[in-house]
Amino acid sequence: MSSDPFVARLERLDACAVSDALDKLGLPGCVTGLRSAMPGRRIAGRVHTVKLKAGSPPAGRPPVHLGAAAIDACAPGEVIVVEQSTGIDAGCWGGILSRGAKQKGVAGVIAEGPVRDIDEACEINFPVFSRGYTARTARARVYEDATDVPIGVGAFTVHPGFYVVCDSSAAVFVAPADIERVLAAAEEIARREAEMVRRLESDELASAVLGANYEYMLKRED
Repeated sequence: MSSDPFVARLERLDACAVSDALDKLGLPGCVTGLRSAMPGRRIAGRVHTVKLKAGSPPAGRPPVHLGAAAIDACAPGEVIVVEQSTGIDAGCWGGILSRGAKQKGVAGVIAEGPVRDIDEACEINFPVFSRGYTARTARARVYEDATDVPIGVGAFTVHPGFYVVCDSSAAVFVAPADIERVLAAAEEIARREAEMVRRLESDELASAVLGANYEYMLKRED
């Protein structure tokens, strides 16, 4: 569990509330289309990044197992985000990595690319979000270029140290400079939505509960 108070607040919010907060504030950061290996699970934390490239490592570079350095760099409750956008059908994360990450206390993994050994990740209850699944090894197909560098996830550039919340709807990234105001906006959105749910469960008409208030909830404040 992270000791970061911002992470503790982020863990109480879903991706939709945080995405709505980004919209309200005019910020990017929502990445859709990722597949959750365990629908219903949500992760949140600070980010460590891994960038992969096609082919084999340049001559003279010592061999490394992709993802291992990121696991070593993680504190409990942090999240690993991997870019494998080469278009090559090769896993950018696998079962042994999931086991090592879980042992270290990593909150989960988000992969811009395919992952493998997904049944093993589910077996040990380790959250993985990805573009898809494969059985093909990374060996001789892709290699780790760098750890903790800017990477691309969807159309968004993710930097190490960013905050993220990820669930079955999306991965939503927030820069540290923006986290306090994004959290404040998201918490207010969540509070207002909870009140709407309470009213609906009290048998108020949906048109009365939702109405114009919901439509204007994300209006930007100048």
